[in-house]
Amino acid sequence: MKTTSELRQDTPAWVAQVWISFLLAVGAAAIGIVYAPVGPWIKAYLGMAFLFSLGSAFSLAKTIRDNHEAGKLVNRLTDARTEQMLREFERDTATGS
Repeated sequence: MKTTSELRQDTPAWVAQVWISFLLAVGAAAIGIVYAPVGPWIKAYLGMAFLFSLGSAFSLAKTIRDNHEAGKLVNRLTDARTEQMLREFERDTATGS
């Protein structure tokens, strides 16, 4: 039986596209902050806000992924319990108990 990692593996092209788009977005935002026609204090504030937003985006993505994975585990446990109950019911019905 295949494991979850074998069933859901992204293609190298998709991984490259994701990394390239991420790096372009971060680079463009950084260049925009550096070349903004404002003082250094405002640039520093924008840089900090950008880094905080970036960190928060990673935390949010990880939380959503973890909750999704936990839900899949709960569903597998529920399915296993249901199958066990059905097998016991079928066994009891077949034996006439």
